[in-house]
Amino acid sequence: MLSDLFTGSLLPPGLSVLAAASLIAVSFVTSVVSSAFGLGGGMMLIAAMAQVLPAAAIVPVHGAVQTGSNAGRALVLLRHVDWPVTLWFLAGALVGALVGGSLAIRLPAEALRIGIGLFVLWFVWGPTPRFQAMRKRAMTAAGLVATFLSMIFGAGGPIGGAVLSTLGLARQTFVATQAVTALMSHVLKLIVFGLLGFAFAPWLGLVALMILSGFLGTLAGARLLGRMPEETFRAGFRVVMTALALALILRGASSLLAS
Repeated sequence: MLSDLFTGSLLPPGLSVLAAASLIAVSFVTSVVSSAFGLGGGMMLIAAMAQVLPAAAIVPVHGAVQTGSNAGRALVLLRHVDWPVTLWFLAGALVGALVGGSLAIRLPAEALRIGIGLFVLWFVWGPTPRFQAMRKRAMTAAGLVATFLSMIFGAGGPIGGAVLSTLGLARQTFVATQAVTALMSHVLKLIVFGLLGFAFAPWLGLVALMILSGFLGTLAGARLLGRMPEETFRAGFRVVMTALALALILRGASSLLAS
């Protein structure tokens, strides 16, 4: 009886209670990762969503969940946000959302995944770019590219995070600013998908539960971040970024070989 009520009132048709519970748990874990290292959780979450959600719902539902998750993380770390950097990012993100919404379906997704993965690996392991003297242009370009790619893959965090990591920000400022810039991308994405006609209403119950569990993960991750030594944070950041990049490359390559 309780299961029927839960399924009927909170879950979209066709999604089992077990699948929903798994996504709610994954939302907590991925929020811990994002709060501790600044990013990574979004791409982990969309990978899990892709296993159980209809293809047409993956990116917009992920965007709705990530909007709440990033809003919670930004709220917890609000005093650490670098606001000029976020506004430069927003300027590019506005263009990226408009262009991405109209062109995303025409692009070769496999090649783009490989390209993003290689780009992130270069940023993490190659010669460190010096963007401190051109912060405005670098973050505006990052906002455009990250939001554009978010329209395709659902998570453009590695692009924004890679550029943001070169600005020499303290770890808490980095995580807080990354949360706000990601929030901007996801809000713009929701607006575009809404204008394109996606029906969010059946998914609101699941989204609300995932946002709640994600906020609890944010609180846990924020405590971990505050206790983490700078060297541990930087090493963890590299590990997360590298894992995400390799996952993108492997997924793109396997899709190309299978086609």
